[in-house]
Amino acid sequence: MILPIFLAATALFPSTYASASVGQSACLALQDSLHLENTTILNVTYIPAATTVSTPASCQSTAQVSTALLCRVYFVINTTSTSAVHAEAWLPDTWFGRFLGLGNGGLGGCIDYANLDYGTSLHFAAVASDNGHDGNDGHQFLNNPEIINDFAFRALHVEVVIGKQIVQRYYGAAAAKSYYLGCSTGGRQGTQAALKFPDDFDGIVAGSPATDFNHLTIAQAGNIIFFGRCKLTASLSSGALWAIVSEEVLRQCDALDGLVDGIITEPDECDFRAEAVQCTQGNTTNCITPTQVETVKNVFSPIFGLHGELVYPRYSPGAEGDPGSQGSGGVLGGPFFSIAQDWGQFAILNVTSHDFSKFSLKAVDFWDSINPGGIATFDGDLSAFRNRGGKFLTYHGRRDPIISSTNSKRVYDLISHTLSIPLLDDFYRLFLIPGMGHCSGGLGPTSFGQSDGLNLVNDSAHNILLAMVDWVEGGIAPATIIGSDANATRTHCRYPMRSVFNGTVFVCE
Repeated sequence: MILPIFLAATALFPSTYASASVGQSACLALQDSLHLENTTILNVTYIPAATTVSTPASCQSTAQVSTALLCRVYFVINTTSTSAVHAEAWLPDTWFGRFLGLGNGGLGGCIDYANLDYGTSLHFAAVASDNGHDGNDGHQFLNNPEIINDFAFRALHVEVVIGKQIVQRYYGAAAAKSYYLGCSTGGRQGTQAALKFPDDFDGIVAGSPATDFNHLTIAQAGNIIFFGRCKLTASLSSGALWAIVSEEVLRQCDALDGLVDGIITEPDECDFRAEAVQCTQGNTTNCITPTQVETVKNVFSPIFGLHGELVYPRYSPGAEGDPGSQGSGGVLGGPFFSIAQDWGQFAILNVTSHDFSKFSLKAVDFWDSINPGGIATFDGDLSAFRNRGGKFLTYHGRRDPIISSTNSKRVYDLISHTLSIPLLDDFYRLFLIPGMGHCSGGLGPTSFGQSDGLNLVNDSAHNILLAMVDWVEGGIAPATIIGSDANATRTHCRYPMRSVFNGTVFVCE
């Protein structure tokens, strides 16, 4: 449960209405008093108590409001004559002068109601949008380049511009500091914001970022490449076969960090030998065929293009054991991964249907040449964001079954090389989270305030959003972040420091 708190680090005075009736009056007045460029106010409601509210669009039908009192503003921004962004601003009566922009996930398409609730519980004025289209797939990209532009870079920016104007009108003062929170596609959006619109946010928390997006989707479709290349007669998409592999991965690599606990702290150090579970004459149970061994080796190898260039880092050993890797929706689940298919079909090829059964690395050059909306988001020049004093926190689960955590190390190194700074600690910090799956969950203490429902301890040592507030407003940069679960805590290290078991606990060195 999220407990409403007052931020210990705040140097800002909260703006608080004297009574619920005053808040309600000021809220409802926004329906007719807000006149913003290219924007229509669709609905304004005042929420006087914790409740469940109905939601527009198709992604979900209801949303929880756990913190009263607040003003809810639903609006649409026309970005071009053929595109629009629908968004909501949740404005708590008790406001600490902070703005919080929120991102999206997948190819969505879906307003992040859970984190609207989370943000307002922490007394941020929070704004979230549908990223330019309704729904959580990519079919609306077809023949709609402006909708792709909204998804790739524009929706978050206009959400911020209009959201800040609504905040100023409602409270009678501009937000003193502006923050961002998002994961996966939301992590990519946060990165893109720092690159393209460095003045939008003072602090960005971007988890498991889907950066180098075109190459990521090619890697996510890699099961077709790998399975097809090997002409498998028995599919490795079976969860039972991957379970055999996963057990052996742990046997070979679990102890590398000094503790056998089912968690591989540093999968990049796992030099997995799939041959160890290859079937032999007289042993055909709990093993995989020689062809499947080659497939596993391909999955756990970086993807290189036809010109020898690195396309994308390898799938992390250990991530194959996460439930998100399997089944029809998983990267290793057998069918062509849905995000990769929708992006390739509707955004890259712009066709109503396509046979991806012959998909291959020939796609790399073509997808790079199209790069719809500049979606790639693989640029190390964060100089403008850094020079204006912006702070960036990112995190990535080392058991992420959707996006290789190694890519976040690659992005860190790209920024370091581009800016000629060996360490980025003054403005950019990456936390690699052993055992964590995609954005949350997984094995061990992986909750650190990165999203709604993951705020087990309300202080900046345990909460990455509050740590960002401390950094921006108090100059206190997080040296570590402490993850929690119901049973334990673990200190997570910032890259390039390493998490090492000292015989009692994990420490950073």
